[in-house]
Amino acid sequence: MAGEIPDLIAEARTGTGKGAARQARREGKVPGIVYGGGDDPLPIQIPFNVLLKNLKAGRFLSTLFNMKVEGQEDVRVICRNVQRDIVKDLPTHVDFMRLRRTSKVSLFIPVEVVGEENCPGLKKGGTLTMVRPEVELRVTAGDIPEQITINIEGLEIGDTITISSVELPSGAKATIDRDFVIANIGAPKGIGGGSDDEEEGAEEVAADEVPTTDAGGEEE
Repeated sequence: MAGEIPDLIAEARTGTGKGAARQARREGKVPGIVYGGGDDPLPIQIPFNVLLKNLKAGRFLSTLFNMKVEGQEDVRVICRNVQRDIVKDLPTHVDFMRLRRTSKVSLFIPVEVVGEENCPGLKKGGTLTMVRPEVELRVTAGDIPEQITINIEGLEIGDTITISSVELPSGAKATIDRDFVIANIGAPKGIGGGSDDEEEGAEEVAADEVPTTDAGGEEE
């Protein structure tokens, strides 16, 4: 289970409709709604600066949050949509979906590296290049792994670690349907060979990481 699901503090919003939303914006808040999970929709508002900071941090649409609203039980949510001003490109409304423990969601999970002390490639001066320090997995909301682990013990210069060599947590599946590279052992700088691996990995990530608006948090 993930050790730290970030908190997102919101306020219950009184009133609905355009008038209430405009009032929230005048007060420096971004109106929103929390829906799903078998409960009634809950109008909320989030301080503009708090929401903007989270948006700038990246991957807002694929981050699971523990939403805290005074007077309500904490609930796990994922953002399903951020509406923006068409001129200023600033958030004007945000939608969150509650997740049951059995819901499926796509999240970026950190990669932990072990076995470095017994890696011949590193002892020969090679460099470990993390092509993907995080891997996007489709997981169950009630069983989110804190990290996935790759073992580089015994690897030589030129070796790579792909997703097929990683033991994923039960029920988890990579969102990319092919055997992609997570890390490689490159040649020492100045000797040649290492830069090609790094450029190839960078191109691969650029090709895969196309922005999407669907966080993949559908309840199942």
